[in-house]
Amino acid sequence: MDIARRNNVIVTRNNVTVTGNPQGRTVVLAHGFGCDQNMWRLTLPALADDYRVVLFDYVGSGGSDATAFSEDRYASLAGYAQDVVEVCEALDLRDAVFVGHSVSAMIGVLAADMAPERIGAHVMVAPSPRYIDDEGYHGGFGADDIDELLASLEANYLGWSAAMAPLIMGNADRPELGEELKNSFCATDPDMARVFARTTFLSDSRDDLKRVRVPTLVLECAEDVVAPRAVGAFVHRAIPGSTLVTLDATGHCPHLSAPEATNQAIREFLAALR
Repeated sequence: MDIARRNNVIVTRNNVTVTGNPQGRTVVLAHGFGCDQNMWRLTLPALADDYRVVLFDYVGSGGSDATAFSEDRYASLAGYAQDVVEVCEALDLRDAVFVGHSVSAMIGVLAADMAPERIGAHVMVAPSPRYIDDEGYHGGFGADDIDELLASLEANYLGWSAAMAPLIMGNADRPELGEELKNSFCATDPDMARVFARTTFLSDSRDDLKRVRVPTLVLECAEDVVAPRAVGAFVHRAIPGSTLVTLDATGHCPHLSAPEATNQAIREFLAALR
């Protein structure tokens, strides 16, 4: 397969969108589990005038090519990271800023480790390198909690989505946000979602953080049941020179629940990189 055809296959596979200012530094927006690139629609306008913005969907999400799904490949975060690297190669990205929500923050770390010339900075939105509590580490969930969560998801994905989306989103006074996340979960192929969920919630990327040597912004929420503030503090300590910002926001998706504060923090970080 020639290079141009290969690149087209990858762009189609991950439903890549390129927009914004073609003369600006490239910012890659990467969604989390159960979501797609539409979840960045409130962030995109804040970046498009000054930055070239790349959005994409992981295989199994949004408008991606579901026929490209491989359970073996996506049984580890490295498989998703390889997709990120291939998207960066297809677009010939250099020194891009990778904005990753939730598990995508760790996927971005792995991708940068694979191809350091492609990613020159990280913005981690509600990141978690490990969701399960460990000795000296508070991830937010016990091992039994995660086992129960995964069993429930695998037994009845639509029911799990309806029950979990409002808890993950928070903001009970704005039920439309939880409803949007539920609809996003429900639009994801259940079999592929099960693989992504298991890969996400059983992952442990704590040691990978120690290798990050590029400018990094860690955005945490004041209240987040998925990634509590102890996790944000851990990520900040683990990455030398990182910046930690606590948003006045509730829930695990501040780019939807508190877009103004989230966008301001991202823009200030990007401006400081110049």
